[in-house]
Amino acid sequence: MDIIETIKDQIEKNTILLYMKGSPNAPQCGFSAKAAQAVMGCGEKFAFVDILQNPEIRANLPKYANWPTFPQLWVAGELVGGSDIMLEMFEKGELQALIKEAASKANA
Repeated sequence: MDIIETIKDQIEKNTILLYMKGSPNAPQCGFSAKAAQAVMGCGEKFAFVDILQNPEIRANLPKYANWPTFPQLWVAGELVGGSDIMLEMFEKGELQALIKEAASKANA
């Protein structure tokens, strides 16, 4: 499986997926830390991929997503955006609604 297929597979199999530097409990950059906090604050289980441990994903995901930076949040197969977008949505209550709806559909 080539790396683009791997990325597609990860996005398809995980309703809520955060591509980040490090892990939610040990983020390796401030943007990833804020993004993980926002997603954790939504109260649903989510998957993550540490792009520092996956250099091929780090190199190819920006091309696939047409989004140049990390972290990247994917919900129900759609790119939500990076940490600024996530935080703005979280503050408005939009991120919680989006994630809860996607999680409930996935668990239905």
